[in-house]
Amino acid sequence: MNAAPADQIRLLDVQALDVRLQQLAHKRRSLPEHAEIESLTKDLTQLRDLLVAAQTEESDCGREQTKAEQDVDQVRQRATRDQQRLDSGTVSSPKDLENLQREIVSLAKRQGDLEEIVLEVMERRESVQERLAELTGRVSAVQAKTDDATARRDAAEGELATEETSVEKERELVAGTVPADLLKLYEKLRVQQGGVGAARLYQRKCEGCHIELNITEVNEVRAAAKDEVLRCENCRRILVRTSESGL
Repeated sequence: MNAAPADQIRLLDVQALDVRLQQLAHKRRSLPEHAEIESLTKDLTQLRDLLVAAQTEESDCGREQTKAEQDVDQVRQRATRDQQRLDSGTVSSPKDLENLQREIVSLAKRQGDLEEIVLEVMERRESVQERLAELTGRVSAVQAKTDDATARRDAAEGELATEETSVEKERELVAGTVPADLLKLYEKLRVQQGGVGAARLYQRKCEGCHIELNITEVNEVRAAAKDEVLRCENCRRILVRTSESGL
């Protein structure tokens, strides 16, 4: 394949722009905010799970407290009725009076036991509510950090996207001045060679594989026509000669 030396040098410009696009893509993937957001998201997920568990426990405690208070109220009402019957004098049978008094004593003990249960549930619920408040605060704090990191990531990606668009436009313009067959070969090699399809020959060394040409290869390059498209014997990339090739 043959191409004017100027066209081959412009191919190096295309390669430089492609390398820059690769660098920008890598920078986008490697933004520190990605790892930060991932870590914060994991923390947020764990905290939200704990928060849901605490909310469920608090709700259970609330129902348990309501039930215990209802039990106390029922016993208290029954004890009040019994005391009213006792005080009214309507119960005349000694046996009935004895049973009524015994029931009042039993209800008083039952009420005391139930009130202890209510206090225990209230203390447990208060502890859960404290934990709930603490978890709610931690979730809010981590969410704020996540939002901040997300905003920083989006801003950084926006700047990179703007630069990528500019480089892509420049690349399109430069690539449009390179002969189609040369550009096609370059694109094919670029895919095969990890993103580098053309390399400068600098001081007798291929800048693609960084291996210096031996004397035989140097002589072959010297003897080649200026418009001949050369390939590196080692990496097979397009080898572009310049005034700094050391020939």
